[in-house]
Amino acid sequence: MAALLELEDDRSKVALAPELGGAVAGMWAKTGGQAVPVLRSLAGAASFDLASNVLVPFSNRIGGGAFTFEGRTYDVAPNLEGEACPIHGDGFQRGWQVVQTSAAHAVLVLDKGDIGPWRYSARLDYRLSHGALSASLAVTNTGERLPFGGGFHPWLPRYQDTRLAFEAKTVWLQDVRYLPTEEVPAAGDWDYAQGRALPEGLINNAFCAWSGSACVEQPALGIDVAITSPLDTAIVYSPSSAADFFCFEPVSHPVDAHNMPELPGLTVLERGACLSLVMEINWAGRDA
Repeated sequence: MAALLELEDDRSKVALAPELGGAVAGMWAKTGGQAVPVLRSLAGAASFDLASNVLVPFSNRIGGGAFTFEGRTYDVAPNLEGEACPIHGDGFQRGWQVVQTSAAHAVLVLDKGDIGPWRYSARLDYRLSHGALSASLAVTNTGERLPFGGGFHPWLPRYQDTRLAFEAKTVWLQDVRYLPTEEVPAAGDWDYAQGRALPEGLINNAFCAWSGSACVEQPALGIDVAITSPLDTAIVYSPSSAADFFCFEPVSHPVDAHNMPELPGLTVLERGACLSLVMEINWAGRDA
């Protein structure tokens, strides 16, 4: 088992796994004399057994394992067993180094990110303040001019009475390869503005122009969880109601943005330029 680094303040406790992609391994609310899970706790040693992954230098899938940028085609090999497309970059698969730590704050760095054509370094700042966990990711391009993106991949407990609330303008439908086919209004069954239960079957869709604030109601745990981020896209994932988790992922761009006109949500970085991505997770008691 990888070594864990703990952060704690008067309201929350967090475990980090620097060696496992700089991920969060757990977050707990200190309430009612108990440690209540805000995020799913560490479920194993695999990349996606964690509580929140870091996605860099891109989020989700690149269709066909290739994209064309400024007249040149770049190949990106699949990087995860069972996945036909490259997914989520390589930051979640690499060990990060701890360079600064205190009771409620840690800084991790990745000196040499390397996937497909991307070469980069990254700095990850985790901080607890009044129970809220902020994650700030700074990515510096150390290679050629390319489009960069990324985000965060929290895993949350899913119960029968879990409800999710957030606003978004559009949602991307997808094919059997989990690649986008059509962007439609986030209406009807796709409208989470007033809060609703997750669907019984698979959901794995990117919501665009979202409000930047989501509420996860967890009556079974006695808390509500708030996820906030200025990133423009939020991906909601759960395999089915049989799963004990779901994901709400604030990311910079929709799935396969590298193969869309105008590269929506991606930022073209010159060598030495930096991209910053942030997210915060907080909680409140339901009787507050």
